[in-house]
Amino acid sequence: MKDSNKKIIIFDDDEDILSICSYILEEQGWEVHTFTDCNNITEKVSGILPDVILMDNWIPDAGGIIATQTLKKTEALKDIPVIYFSANSDIQILANHAGAQTFLAKPFDLEELERVINKVLVTG
Repeated sequence: MKDSNKKIIIFDDDEDILSICSYILEEQGWEVHTFTDCNNITEKVSGILPDVILMDNWIPDAGGIIATQTLKKTEALKDIPVIYFSANSDIQILANHAGAQTFLAKPFDLEELERVINKVLVTG
Protein backbone atom coordinates (compact mmCIF):
# COMPACT_ATOMS: atom_id res chain seq x y z
CA MET A 1 0.00 0.00 0.00
CA LYS A 2 2.91 2.33 0.73
CA ASP A 3 3.79 2.68 -2.98
CA SER A 4 0.50 4.37 -3.82
CA ASN A 5 1.40 7.46 -1.81
CA LYS A 6 1.06 10.76 -3.56
CA LYS A 7 4.40 12.53 -3.71
CA ILE A 8 5.04 16.22 -3.26
CA ILE A 9 8.22 18.29 -3.38
CA ILE A 10 8.46 21.53 -1.42
CA PHE A 11 11.17 23.99 -2.46
CA ASP A 12 11.62 26.56 0.30
CA ASP A 13 14.58 27.81 2.29
CA ASP A 14 12.42 28.46 5.36
CA GLU A 15 12.85 25.45 7.64
CA ASP A 16 9.72 26.33 9.64
CA ILE A 17 7.54 26.24 6.55
CA LEU A 18 9.12 22.97 5.44
CA SER A 19 8.54 21.31 8.79
CA ILE A 20 4.95 22.53 9.19
CA CYS A 21 3.95 21.64 5.63
CA SER A 22 5.72 18.28 5.83
CA TYR A 23 3.98 17.41 9.08
CA ILE A 24 0.52 18.32 7.80
CA LEU A 25 0.93 16.62 4.43
CA GLU A 26 2.48 13.45 5.88
CA GLU A 27 -0.51 13.22 8.23
CA GLN A 28 -2.67 13.14 5.11
CA GLY A 29 -0.66 10.35 3.54
CA TRP A 30 1.66 12.32 1.30
CA GLU A 31 5.27 11.34 0.76
CA VAL A 32 7.00 14.70 1.24
CA HIS A 33 10.39 15.66 -0.17
CA THR A 34 11.92 19.02 0.71
CA PHE A 35 14.78 21.03 -0.74
CA THR A 36 16.19 24.33 0.52
CA ASP A 37 17.60 25.29 -2.89
CA CYS A 38 16.64 24.78 -6.52
CA ASN A 39 20.10 23.92 -7.85
CA ASN A 40 20.05 20.98 -10.31
CA ILE A 41 16.29 21.22 -10.24
CA THR A 42 15.62 18.87 -13.13
CA GLU A 43 17.69 16.14 -11.47
CA LYS A 44 15.97 16.66 -8.13
CA VAL A 45 12.49 16.48 -9.63
CA SER A 46 13.30 13.65 -12.07
CA GLY A 47 14.55 11.52 -9.19
CA ILE A 48 11.21 11.78 -7.38
CA LEU A 49 8.61 12.51 -10.09
CA PRO A 50 6.13 14.08 -7.67
CA ASP A 51 2.41 14.62 -8.23
CA VAL A 52 2.72 18.26 -7.16
CA ILE A 53 5.50 20.80 -6.54
CA LEU A 54 5.33 23.73 -4.11
CA MET A 55 7.77 26.42 -5.21
CA ASP A 56 8.88 29.38 -3.14
CA ASN A 57 9.64 32.62 -4.97
CA TRP A 58 12.87 33.33 -3.08
CA ILE A 59 14.43 29.87 -3.30
CA PRO A 60 18.25 29.97 -3.71
CA ASP A 61 20.07 30.15 -5.96
CA ALA A 62 18.25 30.94 -9.17
CA GLY A 63 14.86 31.76 -7.66
CA GLY A 64 11.42 30.28 -8.14
CA ILE A 65 10.62 31.84 -11.50
CA ILE A 66 13.69 30.43 -13.25
CA ALA A 67 13.31 27.11 -11.44
CA THR A 68 9.68 26.77 -12.54
CA GLN A 69 10.44 27.85 -16.10
CA THR A 70 13.22 25.26 -16.24
CA LEU A 71 10.78 22.52 -15.23
CA LYS A 72 8.18 23.72 -17.73
CA LYS A 73 10.76 23.52 -20.54
CA THR A 74 11.63 19.93 -19.64
CA GLU A 75 9.45 17.51 -21.59
CA ALA A 76 9.30 14.80 -18.91
CA LEU A 77 8.49 17.24 -16.10
CA LYS A 78 6.41 19.99 -17.69
CA ASP A 79 3.04 18.45 -16.78
CA ILE A 80 3.73 18.29 -13.04
CA PRO A 81 1.60 21.03 -11.46
CA VAL A 82 3.58 23.75 -9.70
CA ILE A 83 2.00 25.79 -6.90
CA TYR A 84 3.92 29.02 -6.51
CA PHE A 85 4.10 30.46 -3.06
CA SER A 86 5.36 33.76 -1.83
CA ALA A 87 4.69 36.66 0.51
CA ASN A 88 5.14 39.02 -2.45
CA SER A 89 2.05 41.11 -3.19
CA ASP A 90 2.59 40.49 -6.92
CA ILE A 91 2.38 36.74 -6.47
CA GLN A 92 -0.22 36.27 -9.20
CA ILE A 93 1.99 38.04 -11.74
CA LEU A 94 5.05 36.12 -10.57
CA ALA A 95 3.22 32.79 -10.77
CA ASN A 96 1.99 33.55 -14.29
CA HIS A 97 5.45 34.65 -15.36
CA ALA A 98 6.94 31.44 -13.97
CA GLY A 99 4.33 29.29 -15.72
CA ALA A 100 2.97 27.86 -12.46
CA GLN A 101 -0.51 26.32 -12.40
CA THR A 102 -1.63 28.33 -9.40
CA PHE A 103 -0.33 30.17 -6.38
CA LEU A 104 -0.64 30.42 -2.63
CA ALA A 105 0.07 33.68 -0.85
CA LYS A 106 2.11 33.56 2.35
CA PRO A 107 1.19 33.50 5.12
CA PHE A 108 -1.37 30.83 4.32
CA ASP A 109 -3.49 28.66 6.53
CA LEU A 110 -3.43 24.91 6.27
CA GLU A 111 -6.94 24.59 4.88
CA GLU A 112 -5.88 26.85 2.05
CA LEU A 113 -2.79 24.73 1.43
CA GLU A 114 -4.93 21.59 1.21
CA ARG A 115 -7.52 23.27 -1.00
CA VAL A 116 -4.93 24.49 -3.52
CA ILE A 117 -3.17 21.12 -3.66
CA ASN A 118 -6.44 19.25 -4.14
CA LYS A 119 -7.48 21.70 -6.85
CA VAL A 120 -4.36 21.11 -8.98
CA LEU A 121 -4.65 17.35 -8.50
CA VAL A 122 -8.20 17.38 -9.80
CA THR A 123 -7.61 19.75 -12.70
CA GLY A 124 -4.08 18.56 -13.44
